[in-house]
Amino acid sequence: MRILVVEDNPDILVNIVDYLTLKGAVVDALYNGTAALQQTRRHEYDLLVLDLSLPGLDGLALCAQLRAEQNPLPVVMLTARDTLQDKLSGFEVGADDYLVKPFALPELWSRILAVLKRAQKQQARQLKVADVTLDLDLRQATRQQQLLNLNPKCLKLLEILMRHAPNVVSRETLISQLWADDPPDSDGLKAHIYLLRNQLDKPFSEALLQTMHGQGYRLAAKAQANEQ
Repeated sequence: MRILVVEDNPDILVNIVDYLTLKGAVVDALYNGTAALQQTRRHEYDLLVLDLSLPGLDGLALCAQLRAEQNPLPVVMLTARDTLQDKLSGFEVGADDYLVKPFALPELWSRILAVLKRAQKQQARQLKVADVTLDLDLRQATRQQQLLNLNPKCLKLLEILMRHAPNVVSRETLISQLWADDPPDSDGLKAHIYLLRNQLDKPFSEALLQTMHGQGYRLAAKAQANEQ
């Protein structure tokens, strides 16, 4: 489990990080809301523990921006603000839970586990890579909230690449999963890669669909590709 903790009180931050680390989590820590937003764009996390009073973006603005970007990252908010309206404001911008200071660390851990359990059920029917989301029930794909006009075969191709991202998927694997025992006579895979790339990458500033010569194809943002 990888958790990002954003808290501007150094004592509270250290206590949370130490406790979550003892529980087996991999924890990154920041104290600035603007830096935290950039961090969520560069790295994948299972959960965000978020204070409300932060330099840069405050917690409400940060959470609202995550949801505006279609980022489903579960958020547990921490704050000394304990009025009903404060709590409602947190939930309105997309927080999953709200814990008032002072709090016991075991309670924080319990709430983290509960939020993650709910999130796993909700996200089981969605795939997300970078700013691309594929709804498996609606059979619709979006990038930066824009609907991608994909035929059924391209949707299946995107699903396979997203399930393996950021790893490379061989041509043989793609052909087998797309056409089973009835592969097309012509280079159908190349044609569908072309169609997918026109919808997925051409209208946007960053290309995600990468051709790995001699290996196959993969879906990965630049930051993910550099980490490989």
